[in-house]
Amino acid sequence: QVQLVESGGGLAQAGGSLRLSCEASGSISGPSVMAWYRQTAGQRKLVAAVGSSGPPTYIDSVKGRFTISRDAAKNTVYLQMNSLKPEDTAVYVCHLAVRTETYWGKGILVTVSS
Repeated sequence: QVQLVESGGGLAQAGGSLRLSCEASGSISGPSVMAWYRQTAGQRKLVAAVGSSGPPTYIDSVKGRFTISRDAAKNTVYLQMNSLKPEDTAVYVCHLAVRTETYWGKGILVTVSS
């Protein structure tokens, strides 16, 4: 059984930075995609994703500001968030897709003040 545990959220001022981490415990073998979603007002949207190979992908609103990366040895994915804006405020949720299985973290709150 795989569990995802997020950390690193909190409060930041507009223009500031935060770094989110998501560690996957359990056995993960084979190609996988790790991603960050964010949830506001009941809607969950993909922010960024990175596979076992290939370049990461981002939604347009975070391109140039956010960077997703993963450490395969640690089964961990990171989201470096720079130049934060109030509209980035959301619960950020980690996601892992491996083979036919998908897993979600519990989510972590990021609040950006103006």
